[in-house]
Amino acid sequence: MNDIDFILSELRAISEPEYLEKMAHFGIDITKAFGIRVPNIRKLAKTIGKNQNLSLQLWETGFHEARLLACFIGDYKLVTESQIDSWTKDFNSWDICDQACANLFVKTPYFKSKVLEFANAEAEFVKRTAFVLMACAAVHLKKSLMKPFTNFYQSLSGKLMIIEILLKKQLTGP
Repeated sequence: MNDIDFILSELRAISEPEYLEKMAHFGIDITKAFGIRVPNIRKLAKTIGKNQNLSLQLWETGFHEARLLACFIGDYKLVTESQIDSWTKDFNSWDICDQACANLFVKTPYFKSKVLEFANAEAEFVKRTAFVLMACAAVHLKKSLMKPFTNFYQSLSGKLMIIEILLKKQLTGP
């Protein structure tokens, strides 16, 4: 199950077009979406297994759910710094940003430098990536956190108010 056309047809088959309205309600960009609940995408990901090449192909389609699936089947051991930069520039929804960070980016050796780099970005989802990476690190990297977080917070002092702005934006909708 590594043919891109077959995977896209599977995504279409499990879509629920009426779910698009709910996605939009939560601020998800549905301009290129099928309307699939995340648990159903995860189920498909388990069937496929880890496949970095397919992950990269799925990402390039630009379909919302294909990009989520790419986050689930990608192999963090094969993620490059260039891939992180490229995908982050493509983010157009908070959920894709969050899933890429939680499932792939935080597990790479690049996450610390990306937090510092992306926190200074102007683009909303690039900046969000920095803060999501910090949150994911708190969950995934519990043993080695104190020093990285001290450094993150020191370098980001004065920028933390952006969290409040982004949260308000997410809570009030588009």
